[in-house]
Formats: sequence, structure tokens, C-alpha cells
Amino acid sequence: MPSRYLSFRCSVPWLILLLQALLLLRSFLGFPGVSDTYSSFNSYPEFQDVNHMVIFGFGFFLMVLRRYGFSSTGFNFLLVVLGVQCSVLAEDLLVFLGGHQNVVGLESLAKAFVSVTAVIISTGAVLGRANPLQLIIMTLVELIFFYVSRYINETFLEVPARLTGMHVFLFGAYFGLALASRCPEPPPGLDKDRSTPKSELFSVLGTVFVWVFWPSFNSILPSLKMQAVLNTYLALAVSAVAAFMLSALTSKDGKFRMAQIRSAVLAGGVTISYTAQHIHQPWIAMILGLLGSGITILGAHCVQRCFNPALKLQDTSGVHFTFGLPAVLGAVAAVVLRVVEGGIDTRWNELSRLGYDAFVYIGAFCQTICTALITGLITGLILNIKLLKAVHVSKYFDDQFYWEVSSEMISDSLWGSSFSTLMKNSRYLN
Repeated sequence: MPSRYLSFRCSVPWLILLLQALLLLRSFLGFPGVSDTYSSFNSYPEFQDVNHMVIFGFGFFLMVLRRYGFSSTGFNFLLVVLGVQCSVLAEDLLVFLGGHQNVVGLESLAKAFVSVTAVIISTGAVLGRANPLQLIIMTLVELIFFYVSRYINETFLEVPARLTGMHVFLFGAYFGLALASRCPEPPPGLDKDRSTPKSELFSVLGTVFVWVFWPSFNSILPSLKMQAVLNTYLALAVSAVAAFMLSALTSKDGKFRMAQIRSAVLAGGVTISYTAQHIHQPWIAMILGLLGSGITILGAHCVQRCFNPALKLQDTSGVHFTFGLPAVLGAVAAVVLRVVEGGIDTRWNELSRLGYDAFVYIGAFCQTICTALITGLITGLILNIKLLKAVHVSKYFDDQFYWEVSSEMISDSLWGSSFSTLMKNSRYLN
């Protein structure tokens, strides 16, 4: 590795070793009241699907930058396997504070995989601008605050645990945006954040992985699994169809834009995640999928042209309109469905209780966003201290800063960038 690149030999390996030693110590000692026996959990197929979705799907989904492929997939895998262990520890601590009995098993791992999704989403917002040391610190801090937010919602607001678990998209998106706002802006002439046809293809492959396994993600925790699977698939199908339709309608030349479709086809899964097991009419799930795709594509135009330039914010992977805005829509839909179902059951005779339920759900929603924004800003300030070796802006979006990269791979990425630029500037004859 050239001398102009920093070495993480004295920081990253030792931090990982320290964390792993602490996790092993916790596994050996345990918490009082937390059982070390393994529970029976007959949802291994769903667990395997979620495992594939988080590792394969999101790993390739983030592989959109032309010179950041190793880091996108490699760091995603590192953060997942480290974050899952930390999430199991946090879940045990949460159960211990609640005075309940927890059993270690696939169900505990499933909850951990759901929680670590927030970290992966936040990573997409700062993709290419944070080194592995910063990402590991970010993982630990974010998981701690996410479980604090869940504890507040479950204990003080008495929101169901399954609903607080699905706040991962909301928390991860806005934590990542707040964190990205503290990262220095790249210089105007830096073009490493572009994509190539090859990197776009890998990102689309990751999108397909996430899309296929999303019904298992939304159904791994609810009790009404088949209902959650059906509603999630319908929402995903409609959002995918709407993505192609809206992409052609909103582009200048009437062609499909892969960047839009890649984000919008997943919007239905995010939107339906809060209410997948509570929807009894399939047309409601289909409408939510349509609205989710619409808010993603239309929100992308507003966010990229108005919101990001005004705040000088660079959202590398577009997590705001891919996960954040559909999650807001899904949270609002959860409140509406809760009030409507409660009103039908009581024949609208208990309006005060319905108002209280709506107030609680809205309070949990606002608390999650506020906690994510505040803690994301604080974490961004922490990650910029000199001790954590913040990446220089000239080294953004570059695998060479962290990996041994051959000259052939560099030339391939440069050729792909030149090809992409040539195709963008070329004019086709009628």
C-alpha cells in the first residue's frame, strides 16, 4: 500500500478484538434473569431469508460507487456480524431491565438482525466518507441509542414491541442523515462518487435480493406470518410496477431511470412494515405500495434539488427517499389504521381512547425521529475527532484507502467511468 494512505493496523484490529472479548465475556457470564438455554423457534427459513437479505442484499445494494466495491460489501459484512452480537447483548439487557425472562435462540438472533438493519441504512448515507474505525464506533453508538429509543416507546408509551422493532427504517435513515451532515463536503472536482454500468448492475442485483426476501423480513417477528407475507408481497409488487410507470413519466426523455427504480421498488416493503400483519384487506396493502413508490420518486426530485443543497447534505445512497420518506408514510398509515380499526370495533363510542392511542403512536414516531436526529448529530461530532483518523476529502469513495487493490481493477473502474461519461454525452440519431 502506498505511503500516502493511512494504516489502521494499530486501531481497527485491536478495537475489534476488544469488542469481541467483551461479547465473549458477556456470553460466558450472562445477565441475571436471562436464560442461557436455547429456545425452540420454528422459523429458520424466515431467519435464513433475513440473513441473505441483510448480508447479500444490502451488501450489493450499496455497491453503487465505481471505486468503492470492496468497502461497500466488506464493511457491510463486518458491521452486520459485529452488530448482531451487540444487538443480542442489548436485547438481553433490555429484557433484564424489563424484569422478563429471555431465552437465547433464533428468535433472539432474528430480532438482532432486524435491529442491525438500522446500522446498514445509516451506512448508506455516509458511504465512502467514513473509515472502518468510524463505522464500528457508529455501529455501537447507534445500536445503543436505538435500543434506548425502543425502551422508551415500549416502557413509557406502551407501544407494542413488534411496532417499535419496525422503527429501524425510520431511525436508521434519519440517524444517517444527521451523521452525514457532519461529514466534510467533498471537493467540487472529485468524481469518484459516480457509478459505472458494472457497479449499477451489482446494485440492482442487491435490490432484487432485498425485494425477494423482504416478505420474510416483515413476517419474522409477527404472529400472523402468512398475512404479513401476503400484504408485503402485494405492496412490493405494486410499488415495483409503479416505479417503472413513474420513472418513465418523470424523466425528460420518457426513458426509465435505474437509480429511481432501484429505490422505488423497495418503498412498498418499507411502507407496509408497520402494518403488515394488521391489514385484512389486500387493496389497502396495494394502495400503500403505490403511495410508497410515488413518495420515493417524487421525494427524490425534491430532496436532491431542494433539501440537500440547502443543508449542504450529501446522501450517498439516497437513504432519505429510499427508506426515510416511505417509513414516515408507513408510520402515519399505522396511526390511521389503528384509529379506524379501533373506531369500527367500538362503533366510535370511545373517542377519547382512540385519541389517546393516536397520541401515543404519534408520540413514539416523533420520539424515534428526534432521538435519531439528535444522536446522529452527536455521533457525527464524535467521529470527527482526530483520534478516529477521519478520512481526508480527497480520499473519499476510494477502496485504495483501505484495501490492497491491483492496478487492473483501477484501470477497469476508470474505463467504466469513461464509458459511462461517453454514453451520457452521446446523442442518438432518430
